[in-house]
Amino acid sequence: MAGKFQLDGSMIPRTVRRMFDQRSEPRQPIEQGTAVLTARRADHVVPLVNLSPNGAMIRCTAPLNIGESISLQMLDRDVIQGQVRWIRDGRVGIGFARPLE
Repeated sequence: MAGKFQLDGSMIPRTVRRMFDQRSEPRQPIEQGTAVLTARRADHVVPLVNLSPNGAMIRCTAPLNIGESISLQMLDRDVIQGQVRWIRDGRVGIGFARPLE
């Protein structure tokens, strides 16, 4: 299947904070946005923390695993497929399968 995700070094849990911002694109903070995260056939309403064309940060207490495939439905957008890239302190980084338009 085209676009299949693979585990890579950017998805390894970190115990030490990064000293430099290694982001390849700016993030837009979200004031009070929510989305519906679907993982393992269960829906979870989650707060959006920030958003970029290629991913999002959410707050989530659902049991997720790094590398797990998910979908995210945001207001006024189509459902987008993604993958859990990192998990830390109740926050989850999602990488999108395709950039947002």
